Amino acid sequence: MALNIKPLSDRVLIEPVAAETKTASGIFIPDTAKEKPQKGTVVAVGKGTKEHEMTVKNGDTVLYGKYAGTELKLEGKDYLIMREDDILAII
Repeated sequence: MALNIKPLSDRVLIEPVAAETKTASGIFIPDTAKEKPQKGTVVAVGKGTKEHEMTVKNGDTVLYGKYAGTELKLEGKDYLIMREDDILAII
């Protein structure tokens, strides 16, 4: 099902990966101790501006700052919307 949202100018909509629920040694992490994910998949990209051509595209896996973007919930899923400048790397 396609999302009915289109980011404006140099903004990007990202679906964060799920937070780790278990450590490598098998210990379960409670919700209060989970780290906020810093990796996600680009779901929608704006057209950019005259000064800023967009680098990322739909489907790219990206790294972003821990406190980057604005959280929003669409159709029961969590997303982040942020400026492309807040993205640190494409992996």
